[in-house]
Amino acid sequence: RVQLVESGGGSVQAGGSLTLSCAGSGYKYSSFSMGWFRQTPGKGREGVAAIDSDGTTSYAESVKGRFTISKDNAKNTLYLQMNSLKPEDTAMYYCAADWVLQASNLLSESEYNNWGQGTQVTVSS
Repeated sequence: RVQLVESGGGSVQAGGSLTLSCAGSGYKYSSFSMGWFRQTPGKGREGVAAIDSDGTTSYAESVKGRFTISKDNAKNTLYLQMNSLKPEDTAMYYCAADWVLQASNLLSESEYNNWGQGTQVTVSS
């Protein structure tokens, strides 16, 4: 069974940074596309950043230049480095994994069937 566990969330002031981690088990990271999604009350999950098995990345326009997604296949761990955080980045962040997908669908929630429990990120103004 695929298991994903996020960590690294917390509360920071606008302009600060956080690094989220997602430790995986039950699958081989190198064969999966991985993504970070976020959710706020009343909304569905929004694709934030994703990376496929070849290392190709995709970012939401709202985070380009501020967030960086990376993975360590040997450690089966996914990361999201978040810089210059804004209050609108406040959300529950989830990591997701599934078999290699088309690059155009990397930020589509419906393409992923394996999810972590989420880690809260709160950014104050």
